[in-house]
Amino acid sequence: MRLKRSKGRRSISRAHESRRRRRQDVTTEAGRRSTARAIVLVPVLQTGGAGREGKRFGNQSVRGASLHSPEDRLTEAVGLAEAIDLEVVAKLIVPVARPQPATLFGSGKVEELKELVAREEAGLVVIDHAVSPIQQRNLERAWNTKVLDRTGLILEIFGKRARTREGRLQVELAHLTYQKSRLVRTWTHLERQRGGYGFLGGPGETQIETDRRLIQERIDAIRKELDTVVRTRELHRSGRRRVPYPLVAIVGYTNAGKSTLFNKLTGAGVVAMDQVFATLDPTMRELRLPSGRRIILSDTVGFISDLPTTLVAAFRATLEEVVEANLILHVRDISHPEAQAQREDVESVLAELGIDANQPDGRILEVWNKIDLVPPERLEELQHASRRAPHAPLLVSATEAIGLDELLQAIDRELGRADEELTLTVPATAGGMLAWLHENAQVLSQETLDSGEIICHVRIAREKRGRLFSRLHKYGLSITARAAS
Repeated sequence: MRLKRSKGRRSISRAHESRRRRRQDVTTEAGRRSTARAIVLVPVLQTGGAGREGKRFGNQSVRGASLHSPEDRLTEAVGLAEAIDLEVVAKLIVPVARPQPATLFGSGKVEELKELVAREEAGLVVIDHAVSPIQQRNLERAWNTKVLDRTGLILEIFGKRARTREGRLQVELAHLTYQKSRLVRTWTHLERQRGGYGFLGGPGETQIETDRRLIQERIDAIRKELDTVVRTRELHRSGRRRVPYPLVAIVGYTNAGKSTLFNKLTGAGVVAMDQVFATLDPTMRELRLPSGRRIILSDTVGFISDLPTTLVAAFRATLEEVVEANLILHVRDISHPEAQAQREDVESVLAELGIDANQPDGRILEVWNKIDLVPPERLEELQHASRRAPHAPLLVSATEAIGLDELLQAIDRELGRADEELTLTVPATAGGMLAWLHENAQVLSQETLDSGEIICHVRIAREKRGRLFSRLHKYGLSITARAAS
C-alpha cells in the first residue's frame, strides 16, 4: 500500500507538472515577445438595441452595445497588446451580424481571417470580446495559432506588471479562477479516466477532474494567504485611525494620469508611463495640506471597461483602501474623446465595491486631468461646465503642474467640512503651544497684544480636538469655538 501511495503522489506531481506546462501564459509561449506577431480584432456585434451590457447569446455575454466607439475600442485593444510587448501586425474592426456559438464569427469571415493570419505569420490573435472555451478551441484549430480574448489579455498584463508578493498572489488567483472555468471543453485530451486510492480522488476520476481539483486547492491556498493580507491591511488602517490621518484614494481609468498626479503631489517615484496598467501595486504617501492637515494619499490600480470580475474579486483586498477612504479623487483624462464613457466605466467598478458615485455626500471629487492637451476653445467650455456642475470638478495638468494648489485646497475643504474654528489667547511664555498650532492647524489670523499675548484664530480638524484640549489644559488656556464656515 505504501508503494502504491508513493506512486500516487508521483502521479499527482506529474499531473500537476503537465497541467502547468499546458497552461503556459501566452507571454511565456511567446517568450520571444520582441518577435511575437499579433493580430488584434474588435468584433462589433449587431445586438439590435441591447443596453450597454448587451444581450447574452447562450452562456456568452455580447459586448456589442458598448458606450465606446469601435475605433476607440480598437485603439485600446492595440494598447493592451503592446503592453505585453506584442508586435501588432494587423488590426481590424469586424462586424458580426450574428455571433456563432462555435466560432463567434461566420464561416466566411473565419476563412478570410485564416488567410490574414497565414499571410502575416501571426503567432497570436487577440479578440477584444469574451470568447467561450469552445470558440477559442475551434478558432485555434481553424487558424492554427493561439487565440486570446480580452479577459485573458488583461490577466496577462497584470501577471507581467505585478511586483509585490501580494500583487502576484492576486493575479494568480484571478488567472486560476479564469482557467478553471475554461477546463471542460478546451482540454478534451484530458477526458480519460484512471483509478486511485483515497486521496488520489477515487476510482473513475477523470484527469480533467484531477486538474480542476488541483487548481481549486491552489486557489484555496492563495485565498488563505490573501486573508492574511486583509488582516494586515486592517491592522494598518487601525493604526492610521489612531494617528489619525484621513485617507484620500486616487482612482480612475487606466492611463488617466493618476500616478503622475500622485508623484507631483507627494514627490514619490511611482512608475508613471503613457501605458495601460503601469501601476498595479498600491502606494501610499503622507501629504501635508495648506491647513496643516496631514493625510495619507493612496495610488491605486487603474480601471478599464469590461474589467474581468475575477480581477475585481482578486484585487478586493487592495481596493479596500478605496472603500475605506475618507475622500476619493476620480482622475479623468478629460482630453480623451471617450472621457464620458470612461467615467461610467469607473463608476461601474466603484458600484461593484459598494460606492455610489452619484451620492451627494461630497465623498468623490472629480479631477479633470490633462487640460494641457485640450484646445483653448474646448478648455473654455470645460471651465464653464465645471462651474455649473453640482460638485465642481478641478481642472489640472499633472505633467505641467497646473491647478495643483487649487486641488490641494479643494481636498482640504472637503475633508474640513467637520472642522471647527477656535479663538484662543496664547501667553508669550507658551511658544511651544503656538508652534503646535502652526504645525497641526490652519492659523487663520493672529494678533499680538501690548501684553505680549497672542490672539489666535485657528481652524482645526475635529479629530485633533482631544490633543488640542490636553495642551490647552497644560497652559490653563480657554477657547471660544464656533463651527467652521
